[in-house]
Amino acid sequence: MKEIDARGLSCPAPVLHTKATLEQDHPNTIRVILDNAASQQNVQRFLQSRGFETTLAREGEDFTVVGQGGSEAAAQPQPAPVDRDSETKIMVMCATDRLGYGDDDLGLKLMVNFIRTLKEMGPALWQLVFVNNGVKLTIGGSPVLEDLRAYEESGVVILVCGTCLEHFRLLEQKQVGQTTNMLDIVTAMQLADKVINI
Repeated sequence: MKEIDARGLSCPAPVLHTKATLEQDHPNTIRVILDNAASQQNVQRFLQSRGFETTLAREGEDFTVVGQGGSEAAAQPQPAPVDRDSETKIMVMCATDRLGYGDDDLGLKLMVNFIRTLKEMGPALWQLVFVNNGVKLTIGGSPVLEDLRAYEESGVVILVCGTCLEHFRLLEQKQVGQTTNMLDIVTAMQLADKVINI
């Protein structure tokens, strides 16, 4: 069994260390110790994407993720996101819950309208990524929560920055999307045909 102590490391270091260990050592079993829920979710999802079956244990403030799958699973490349039968893949990155500067109430109304109007992109809308203040759009009480759920049900991938959720103490309040890390976001940017930053 290979063990990684990723406590004290900020996103995306725990996932990067796990990835490097899989690629270098091809362990049958890997044990990763983490000190926050966002990193735990990211590492667990990453291991599962590589074919590992995972178990989770918690002791005090620490999380331990154990992945079992073997060297063949570890060597498998991460599956590419589904392209939803579209020739163009557009990623929209929302780094705020307001659109523009000036009046915050107006900015929120504009952002709500923007999110709701994204459906006009049709199948080209591939991923929605929420970072920084934008993660507040994915929690309970968000005015676009039902819209985001509808996008997700239609096949749009929604990624929500785990470090940002932790920073605002909102991890437990997230209601839609996958908690993610900067490695996933950068990889998705490489695969996208177009990235729109808000």
